[in-house]
Amino acid sequence: MLPIERLERVLVVEAHPDDVDFGAAGIVAKLVANGVRVSYCIVTDGDAGGSDRSISRADMATMRRAEQTAAARVLGVNDVMFLGYPDGRLQATLELRRDISRVIRQVRPQVVLSQSPERNLDRIFASHPDHLAAGEAALSAVYPDSRNPFAFPELLEAGLEPWTVDEVWLQGHVAPTDAIDVTDYVDLKFEALLCHDSQHPEPDSMRHRVAEWMLGTAKAFGLAEGRSAEAVRVVQTG
Repeated sequence: MLPIERLERVLVVEAHPDDVDFGAAGIVAKLVANGVRVSYCIVTDGDAGGSDRSISRADMATMRRAEQTAAARVLGVNDVMFLGYPDGRLQATLELRRDISRVIRQVRPQVVLSQSPERNLDRIFASHPDHLAAGEAALSAVYPDSRNPFAFPELLEAGLEPWTVDEVWLQGHVAPTDAIDVTDYVDLKFEALLCHDSQHPEPDSMRHRVAEWMLGTAKAFGLAEGRSAEAVRVVQTG
């Protein structure tokens, strides 16, 4: 894993609003605190989320964009892009790979933080089909698409030169390789998560569950008792 102090730009690619806040808000907060510029690329608007049937899907999409934008600001992220793909029907198509490649060439990050394309049967909620599709498309966009001048020539014609990402950090992977101590950023993580008001009918239960995840992750990686961590699978791409 590249040391945080060596990073300048990180791109986060996630399927839904709130995915980054569940899986990696502590990491994002730590990156921002260390001077890293973080950008978000949210693939869907989350229009299939929530349980209130009285809310139209168009209104839900608007609501969730606003919630994600507010959550990002809590962590110090001001660059949030939405690709507008349909929630619940995401596939790792060439079109999605092209759109993520476009963002990579625009942002020019050293690291892309995204979701695992491999199903985790021990944590099925981490393996929503949209997560798997977003992770697969992001990995394909990193290699080979964004670095290949002959992939998606329309990007080159638009003046977007190829860009090589050094590492991909995958959240929710069945076999994480690295854990980042985020103890100092737990409160910010929950402040960001609670911005997604439409998705948390039982916020206290959510907070307890996520806190236990982070404590368990820290323990599994040998951190001191009472520390909290978020884990990723690091993929070298250079």
